[in-house]
Amino acid sequence: MSEFREIIKDTQIDFVGLRRIAFVFSGVLLLLGCIAFAMISMGKANLSTDFTGGTSIHVQFHDTVSIAELRNALVGSDMHDAQIQEVSGTKGFLIKTQFVDTQKENVQDRMNRILPKQLPDKRYEILESNAVGAAVGKTLKRYAIIATVVSFIGIVVYIAVRFNFIFGVVATIATFHDVLAMLGIFYIMGREINMLFITAILTVAGYSLTDTIVVFDRIRERMVKMKSREDFGNIVNGSINEVLSRTIVTNLTTLLVTAALCFLGGPVLFDFSLALVIGICIGTYSSIFIASPLVFIWRRKAL
Repeated sequence: MSEFREIIKDTQIDFVGLRRIAFVFSGVLLLLGCIAFAMISMGKANLSTDFTGGTSIHVQFHDTVSIAELRNALVGSDMHDAQIQEVSGTKGFLIKTQFVDTQKENVQDRMNRILPKQLPDKRYEILESNAVGAAVGKTLKRYAIIATVVSFIGIVVYIAVRFNFIFGVVATIATFHDVLAMLGIFYIMGREINMLFITAILTVAGYSLTDTIVVFDRIRERMVKMKSREDFGNIVNGSINEVLSRTIVTNLTTLLVTAALCFLGGPVLFDFSLALVIGICIGTYSSIFIASPLVFIWRRKAL
């Protein structure tokens, strides 16, 4: 890695000059994020039973079964509105239904009644069944939103104390950008939004914030030597270029680990690790192309 640092140590990239292109790209990401948030609020996204309430059943088939066959089997039953997700790399499926266990019938028993009838030649076993009540799902959704909002407030307070209010607000905007971008990308990909995804969002928020602080700290150090308002653009560019090697090496190392976890960690960890991979890429991008240029625009007007 030290050789890699030597290769990129003397960059002279005009990041501030690229801000308009970056803002257009980020505008698209934010639009996707807003659409995703609206769909999630209306319950039309791929929400896990953590948030909607119901039962999630992991069915593993011994024979090859297509998702279309399984969907047709459930359409002919009273579980026709169930959501089906293929477990990558296996012959298994996650089936999410709004049904919950009652005194009269267990949801797992209901599945054992439907599948042998609709798919008589397909052998299977139910590996796991998790139920969440509707009230619990609403509570988890509310707490997830509260946790995200509280983290944003903490970011503003911390950065405002360590640097100044402008830096704190910009860091919060960049973090909010990362969250919406992750939400939009996950929604477009059709991946499940669950509590692990919320955990990934908060993890990425902290990780992205660390990158942003490193750049902000370098900008603050260079501002002491600033002689005129026109120098501020050079200060921002110089600060980003100065820590660019550190940013790339650190984030690339983390990305390699999360990518390995994504492909080798199995289906249970796939969505969580995928969210981390996406978040690290978005967080690195926002620290360089969003947070710093926003500081340049806002701070230059205040000088």
